[in-house]
Amino acid sequence: MNDAETHDRQWLYTAVLARSVATGMMGVLLGIYLASLALDADAIGVVIALGLAGAAFGTLLVTFFSERFGRRRTLLVITALTVGGAVLLAVSMSPFALGVAAFLGMVNGMGRDRGAALVVEQSVLPATVTDAQRTLAFAQYNVLQDIGHAVGSLLAAAPVLLQRFTTLDSPHSLQASVFIYGALSLLPFLAYLRLSDRIEAPRAPSVAVSPGTRKVLYKLSGLFAIDAIGGGFLTTALLAYFFYERFGVGLETVSLLFFVARIANALSHFAAAWLARRMGLVNTMVFTHIPSSVLLLTVPFMPSFPVAAALFLLRESLVEMDVPTRQSYVMAVVRPEERTFASGITHLVRMAGWAVAPAIAGLLMTGTSLAAPLVVGASLKILYDILLWRAFRKLRPPEESG
Repeated sequence: MNDAETHDRQWLYTAVLARSVATGMMGVLLGIYLASLALDADAIGVVIALGLAGAAFGTLLVTFFSERFGRRRTLLVITALTVGGAVLLAVSMSPFALGVAAFLGMVNGMGRDRGAALVVEQSVLPATVTDAQRTLAFAQYNVLQDIGHAVGSLLAAAPVLLQRFTTLDSPHSLQASVFIYGALSLLPFLAYLRLSDRIEAPRAPSVAVSPGTRKVLYKLSGLFAIDAIGGGFLTTALLAYFFYERFGVGLETVSLLFFVARIANALSHFAAAWLARRMGLVNTMVFTHIPSSVLLLTVPFMPSFPVAAALFLLRESLVEMDVPTRQSYVMAVVRPEERTFASGITHLVRMAGWAVAPAIAGLLMTGTSLAAPLVVGASLKILYDILLWRAFRKLRPPEESG
């Protein structure tokens, strides 16, 4: 790898770290912030869903037009919309205006960085390393995401600190924290300005996808849809709201819980790269993911917050191992010129699934129980893992075929 490729990879890493801090902060704050505006669980679920729907729409546009529009220009526009949406979210009061702000700003209640910018970055990243280094590069990329998520989770305690050290009351301290989220969201813009022209792909009038790739993507997309719908029941915003309401813990406790969870996520990515070299990408994805879902199923039935938190953190040490391995696998089983399309389509399916589920989860929380989304989400994820292993255990990436 030459210096230019290393330079671009470093700026991509810088951008994803900054964006993940903002995403991690808003993931913890969003549900609680909306509740402070007198929205009930139904409305909170709808606003979260609209934010993810905006991210899905952005992913759709990126998938089909970023190569012609330009990768760097695409990243800059996405960032500008995110900042604008954050400002609108902070000044809005009505559910309608909040929903518009969430949609336009692609506000991510997942608490994990999974938006349109990710599609472009991940299509560029494999070109900056060799095949043998690809999974490690994705692991490093995801470690930086989770470090950012962890720092952002701690920053979600900003309202508590603002109330303690300023004259702001609870509603205004939460509003000020949303403005902080907007300021953090601006930082990737500066990193993208430093990317070289080498990140750009030849501008083709249309996406050419081979029949073999199309068949693989159809199967993967169907499976990813199941996983994404399950994940949509388990957004950080809803999980934070669950712990806040179920156990009556304060924002600073919820913030600390998700900080530790993101540290566990980050450490797990290196373990995922190590496991993948020994047992393969698909096996690593499946046989770490199923236990994490089983652990989550136990959380709602625990008698106290410390026990529930311990099981949740154990789950978080496993649940993200499938992320770098999945990303690496998708990039490995398609041709290099198909990577942006493959990344875009698979992320689009996931974003659509995430967008559908939170509104249903909000209804379940109101009409059934606070725990219902956790049970439904974890069950769908177990189904996905079983189907994925059956469908793809024999399709191996190049580094496993020798």
